[in-house]
Amino acid sequence: MKLPNLSVLYLIHLTSLLLILAESTQPPFSCDISDPRTKSYPFCKTTLPITQRVQDLVSRLTLDEKISQLVNSASSIPRLGIPAYQWWSEALHGVAYSLRVTQGIRFNGTIQSATSFPQVILTAASFDAHLWYRIAQAVGIEARAIYNAGQAMGMTFWAPNINIYRDPRWGRGQETPGEDPLVSGKYAVSFVRGIQGDSFEGGKLGQHLQASACCKHFTAYDLDNWKGVKRYVFNAKVSLQDLADTYQPPFQSCIQQGKASGIMCAYNRVNGVPNCADYNLLSKTARGQWGFNGYITSDCDAVAIIHEDQGYAKLPEDAVADVLKAGMDVNCGTYLKKYTKSAVEKRKLPVSKIDRALHNLFSVRMRLGLFDGNPVKQPYGTIGSDKVCSQEHRNLALEAARNGIVLLKNTDKLLPLSKTKTTSLAVIGPNANSAKTLVGNYAGPPCKPVTPLQGLQSYVKDTRFHQGCNAVNCSSAFIAQSVKIAKGADHVVLVMGLDQTQESEDHDRVDLLLPPKQQNLISRIARVAKNPVILVLLSGGPVDISFAKNDQHIGSILWAGYPGEAGGLALAEIIFGDHNPGGRLPVTWYPQSYVNVPMTDMRMRPEPSSSYPGRTYRFYQGPKVFEFGYGLSYSNYTYEILPVTQNRVHIMVESSNPHRYLPVSEMGDEVCEKMKYTVKVRVKNHGAMAGKHPMLLFVRQPNMVNGRAVRQLVAFQSVNLNAGERADVEFELRPCEHLSSAKKDGSMVIEEGSYLLSIGDKESEIQVVK
Repeated sequence: MKLPNLSVLYLIHLTSLLLILAESTQPPFSCDISDPRTKSYPFCKTTLPITQRVQDLVSRLTLDEKISQLVNSASSIPRLGIPAYQWWSEALHGVAYSLRVTQGIRFNGTIQSATSFPQVILTAASFDAHLWYRIAQAVGIEARAIYNAGQAMGMTFWAPNINIYRDPRWGRGQETPGEDPLVSGKYAVSFVRGIQGDSFEGGKLGQHLQASACCKHFTAYDLDNWKGVKRYVFNAKVSLQDLADTYQPPFQSCIQQGKASGIMCAYNRVNGVPNCADYNLLSKTARGQWGFNGYITSDCDAVAIIHEDQGYAKLPEDAVADVLKAGMDVNCGTYLKKYTKSAVEKRKLPVSKIDRALHNLFSVRMRLGLFDGNPVKQPYGTIGSDKVCSQEHRNLALEAARNGIVLLKNTDKLLPLSKTKTTSLAVIGPNANSAKTLVGNYAGPPCKPVTPLQGLQSYVKDTRFHQGCNAVNCSSAFIAQSVKIAKGADHVVLVMGLDQTQESEDHDRVDLLLPPKQQNLISRIARVAKNPVILVLLSGGPVDISFAKNDQHIGSILWAGYPGEAGGLALAEIIFGDHNPGGRLPVTWYPQSYVNVPMTDMRMRPEPSSSYPGRTYRFYQGPKVFEFGYGLSYSNYTYEILPVTQNRVHIMVESSNPHRYLPVSEMGDEVCEKMKYTVKVRVKNHGAMAGKHPMLLFVRQPNMVNGRAVRQLVAFQSVNLNAGERADVEFELRPCEHLSSAKKDGSMVIEEGSYLLSIGDKESEIQVVK
């Protein structure tokens, strides 16, 4: 084949670029009323049910046209007036770039940035579901504004990431709401409802979507690249018990309560079967048992990997047939585009499976209003570019950072610093003036980033800065220069930690310590400073900072995750007392010795006979640097569990079951609903400052037998209290959900016996009787 010369290629590229620019102010849509064909197409008639419209559309497509729609970069169908569509867009904590150029969002027009909220792990530390909802709502509004401005080729966003943060070394743990399945599930529901246009309580979402959310990565995906073990080929061996009470609940919540319109199947295999080729997972569980009604996408190139890396499918056509028969709808990548036709011709795949996938895909595009004519005249059509980076959204980013940052140590009430008595400040560290580190991964260009240095400079005019290290890995430490400026200042703030070179997608950590020279620099500066120093850590994952926790020269420690574009200002406000910190850790901080546990071991529960310690606060039996839910404040809060009208829960169903437990499946929704009741907790702020305080309610059983958790979070709620103020907070206890546990066969049961509710240092007993 003769290749065209370079000048022809240049002209083709230039023409394509001009066409993109010409269309950049016009969002792509189908069924333009100015097109005479529109009136004759039933799929353009908005008065018809979407199911009927989709059936008409699919019936008009040739096999080649059908296949062209099965990949993330779906081709246009000019003869029907259907533009190209890009399924892949990102919005993890703000509308973002994707990892590659084939993306649905561009920042090259009138909109060149988007509000960058804190990375998810820090937002989760607020334990504030309504805050999570408001953030997602803002992201959905900005996404729609970008589409209306003609800078989006798609409105399907591949977020949230709700995998359980099982191992502290996972490079993508920063993207998740943490290690607890209840928190992850509630985050998923809040995020999906917010971005898609539903109310916080749910149930108000009609046919139209503001934007489409996609819960990922389904399922048991939490290893990227650890000591040569890669996510693409990893076979996660997971028990039915762990699947039932750890790995699957967030996805069930996402689908059943959040009503997500998309889910993504993960790269890895689970018990030998690739997730994207697992009929039991995608069709039987997600669609059949949980009632999922949306599209399922592969992770990028996951279909190719099933044949080329895992060897699960003998031929490319087998991989294509496996995923479409399993219930997957769209392939991020090109494998379905290349091999689906030959799979049909070789009779490995019936066309009906392609039609099923297309029905799901076009249904979502229609719910987004992309087949309803000019989007300006449709719901969400009036959302303009002024909504992107609005003052309201930037204020929300600041609020989220404030409420997520966790105070880990505050000896002798070193913090907050006095604004009047602090005349000079030394700010040292590789993360002190890095706007890039603030936003973590999957981030777009932020509106107006404020680094920690810039935030602190707004409080203290005489602020001296040194990077301290050449980079976060600190292969070269500038100790002499750092010590010099530290000695001359009233107070020293060290802004250290990790960044995306240390933990990220496709890069898991191998230890839990700070880079050695960074740790040495911290200790050296702490010894020479006039006053105990303040250590600020930016990181997505836990770090073993036992050295700093036990060093009397380090007076205060703040963990700020990756706090987003307003993170620097939020940190400064906390350090100087304009905000009372209240964040609490959403993940256990383990000691360095935990690296002796293979990251490939998926078991949640401990096994004492083999010295396996278990994972997460629910099952881990071993030393901790900081516990799940730990977090200090400038105030002191006390609790009182108020007397309840009932401290006995009656399992209100007759059963011939001779055991001391009853399967939840035998009880039914109506019985479970009747069993719920309210627990009231009185909380008081004994401090001199107002504060926002997350309250965490746990339950435990006295005996850890049959794989029971050490304790389990059953409810959480944030409360704002002025100095000296108290409030009574109500928590809803749902026994079928909160008092049940998983048996080895994966069934959820409620056992008879004693349970202890706890909050802070207070406990209250309840009895479950048949």
